[in-house]
Amino acid sequence: MAVAQDQLDATFTALADPTRRAIVARLARGDATVNELAAPFDLTLPGISKHLKVLERCGLISRTRRAQFRPCHLEAGALDSAAAWIEDHRRIWAERFDKLDAHLLEIQRAPDSEPGPAPAARPAPANERRDR
Repeated sequence: MAVAQDQLDATFTALADPTRRAIVARLARGDATVNELAAPFDLTLPGISKHLKVLERCGLISRTRRAQFRPCHLEAGALDSAAAWIEDHRRIWAERFDKLDAHLLEIQRAPDSEPGPAPAARPAPANERRDR
């Protein structure tokens, strides 16, 4: 369980950065070299390589060797645990909001004459108080 949680933490940490999300989005269209991935960014190649290492460490991408090129490949399966976690929590919150909606509708339909807590008595203003 701890390993799965660590993997999930690493995935969300990697995806927290907009540059890495853009790289993942680009790789979703197909494999690309470091130079191709770096092109749209105002970053150095070592800077892009650092982002790629983060993505590679958490298993979101892999690199292969083709002649002198090392294209990056999206490991879409690595997103499955994050997607499952998001879906589980989306479902839980949808159920909670549905219950809240039903409860609020029930309250709105209730007649005004229902007994409820009595309003707190407010003390009389000082000029209306009688000393005994």
